[in-house]
Amino acid sequence: MFLKPIALGAAAALALAGAAVAQTRLSLSEVLPDGNFMAENAKSFAEAVREATDGEVVINVATSGSLGFKGPDQLGAVRDGLVDMADINISQQVGMNPLFGAEGVPFLVESMEELKEYHAFLRPEFEKLAEQYNQKILYMVPSPAQYVYLKTQVDDIGDFRGITVRGADKNTVDIVSSLGMDGIAMPWGELLPALASGRVSGVATSATSGVDGKFWEFLSHIYPTNHTWGSNAVTINLESWSRLTPEQQAAIEKVAAELEPQFWESSRESDGKSLEIMTGHGMQLVELSDELKAQIAEKAKQVQAEFFDRVPAAKPIADAYLASKGGN
Repeated sequence: MFLKPIALGAAAALALAGAAVAQTRLSLSEVLPDGNFMAENAKSFAEAVREATDGEVVINVATSGSLGFKGPDQLGAVRDGLVDMADINISQQVGMNPLFGAEGVPFLVESMEELKEYHAFLRPEFEKLAEQYNQKILYMVPSPAQYVYLKTQVDDIGDFRGITVRGADKNTVDIVSSLGMDGIAMPWGELLPALASGRVSGVATSATSGVDGKFWEFLSHIYPTNHTWGSNAVTINLESWSRLTPEQQAAIEKVAAELEPQFWESSRESDGKSLEIMTGHGMQLVELSDELKAQIAEKAKQVQAEFFDRVPAAKPIADAYLASKGGN
């Protein structure tokens, strides 16, 4: 009579142990803070994967760089297996391979719709690069439109001269430098102390990042330059991927394919919401004059040419995209 509960308890314990063995836990490094739409995308993806695999695959999303990696470290961290997965700012990986900067050629792409067309040619190349660095791209999501944030009113291209402006990647630094600013590449984790100390007095980034950094505490003017485009890619280490069953892999790929269009839309929506928040805190959204836009576009031509000279592998990709839309 007493043996039956014991036997049942032992069976339950064995079942729990079996469940624990069957569960695969993956770490995902995210440098962006909670509340940023990219971080929220990653958490939504993790939850959808858990549901699609009946709890067999659990992705733990560590936000705000809490695993100790900065933006430019993410690709290498996944490559070396220091983390199973990461949400990677692609343009920040140009130190690994300059072709990672091909998405952000200044003024090559003018809208999110055009970016999607460009991705038809560019993404296969990024997927090949990811495999070279021992990882697989699961989904890609663009950052919203880009802005330059300053402390001063700018009416003429000469007004940019000498302002120290932080960019997240080389393409951004090159374009702001071409306008006369002192561009400096800097990871997100170093930006706010640099703004507080006066080391930098301007930032080139998206509206969502402007909210993350509470730029209204440091800066006053927002200029919609839309100078470059860039995306984040959530990737997984190939050894971590191979530990999953074919059924789990298929479920994860299906989740990624279904959620990616929603994530693109969340990027678009977060741009408008973020601008409302910043202007609500007193920042001024200043439209560029047609003359200033023309001056910036002219400067961008040289930056484009220099990029393709430096990264010739990017030229056929950009040319194929331009040809598809009747450009040259």
